Formats: sequence, structure tokens, C-alpha cells
Amino acid sequence: MFRGNHPTRVDEKGRLKVPADFKRVIDEKYGTQFYITSLDGKSAQVYPFEEWERIEQKLAGLSTFNPTRKKFLTHTNYWGQVVEMDAQGRLLLPQLLRESAQLKGEVAVMGYLNRLEVHSMEQVRREVEEPFTPDDEKSLDELGI
Repeated sequence: MFRGNHPTRVDEKGRLKVPADFKRVIDEKYGTQFYITSLDGKSAQVYPFEEWERIEQKLAGLSTFNPTRKKFLTHTNYWGQVVEMDAQGRLLLPQLLRESAQLKGEVAVMGYLNRLEVHSMEQVRREVEEPFTPDDEKSLDELGI
């Protein structure tokens, strides 16, 4: 599982150096192929390819007329690309997504259990400054957390 925040950089060519802690998990559990996408163009979701295939299998079981399925596929296909990790442990972030999410220079690479998310450091700092609301706390309580 992927956990925590490991700040790193996106180089001038748009390559993300996968932080060592996450690279260890990838080396132990996954291959070198990834699907990098987004739902909103504000951050990059980095799925080991086998994790992405699990999502695709679930989607394949839904009706092709399901509007949420279609919307999800439209967004993830628009932003998404299959990417191969190079020998130096780098992933080339899709240019369209990189520009939209402003993924250059210092970025936060955060673990979200079965995937990584890459955020501009400035954006993630703004997000964590927002406090948990009573509704958030209620939702967590209902989940037993």
C-alpha cells in the first residue's frame, strides 16, 4: 500500500522521479507500466497498471448506457496515458495533465492506498489548510474511523 507524502520534483522534461519509499512498494508488488490520469485536471492519479485494470474490469460490467460510467471514462481517457517507468525510476507525466495541474518543480507525491497522487506543492498546502468540518467528522464516524 502507498502511504504518506514524499515531496519530489518534476524535471524540465516533465518526468517525475518516483520517491524511494514508493519505488520499493512498486518493485515488490507491481511492474513498470502505469496509467496516469485525472478526474479534474488538478492533480495526477498514478495507478500501477494492474490496479487500473481492476477498475476497468468493474466498469466493463456496467451498462454502456450508464451515464456515470461514460463521464468517468471520458475524464480519465481525456487526461490519461499509459506510461512506462524508465530505468532511473522516472515517469513521464502526460503533457496536457502536467500543464493543467501545474505539475512542475516541487510537487507532493502522496499515497492513496492503491495509487499515488501528484499535486503541485502550492495546491496541496492550500487544501490541507482547510479544516475538517463537522460533516467530515460525521462521515468518518459513520465509516467507523
